[in-house]
Amino acid sequence: MKFDSREIQAVAATHPSRFDLYADIHKAMRALMSDTLLAVGRMDPDDTAELGSVSGRVLELLDFCAAHVRHENEFVHPAIEARAPGASAALAHEHESHVQDITHLQATVANLCRLSGGQEAASTARALYRELALFVGQNFTHMHLEETAHNTILWARYTDAELLELHTRLVSSIAPADMMYTLRWMVPAQNPAERTALLSDMQAHAPAPVLEAALAQVRPFLSDPDWAKLARSLGLAPVAGLVTA
Repeated sequence: MKFDSREIQAVAATHPSRFDLYADIHKAMRALMSDTLLAVGRMDPDDTAELGSVSGRVLELLDFCAAHVRHENEFVHPAIEARAPGASAALAHEHESHVQDITHLQATVANLCRLSGGQEAASTARALYRELALFVGQNFTHMHLEETAHNTILWARYTDAELLELHTRLVSSIAPADMMYTLRWMVPAQNPAERTALLSDMQAHAPAPVLEAALAQVRPFLSDPDWAKLARSLGLAPVAGLVTA
């Protein structure tokens, strides 16, 4: 199915309040990708400890991206195909390319980790940075199409209640440790209203220790004003030393 950009923009503009499967997770992905790319660009390939640390971050990103592809392939694309056959084919093909790119980047990281500084390490680090930049750029374009073209299809064929049920099933399939990693990147990337919506839902439906763990996970990555806004919106105790009025 071909995507007409003008039609996509027109439909998306008329559905500003519809439930968006992609919005929050894509904010997390954009934040994680950008932060990791910056780290690779700044990395000192002659510093063994730094090289190991940054390489580990790249592998975490790649694992996260691979899991995201699996989630969309297992939950979102089948939903699209069920009511709009063929509509996910173009972006499903891009998913296949992403998996190939992930494998290639993992091999580049492994090669870099075998080196111990010097010109070859510097050259491999530059190659990794450029390849990762291309991967990030392609994913940014891909996510935009999902948020516009795929949402246009989903909104035309599913109610918000059905989309929320699909989202709940997808999230329920994610292991707790992986969800905490996702929250670490998602919540700081959200605006205050989005943070409140996400964490107030958790506050209402999850056991108290789960909410406490989530808040502990994200607190170091929020500014004091952002934390104060979040605490106030959730009805938590005032933050010491901050003006929350």
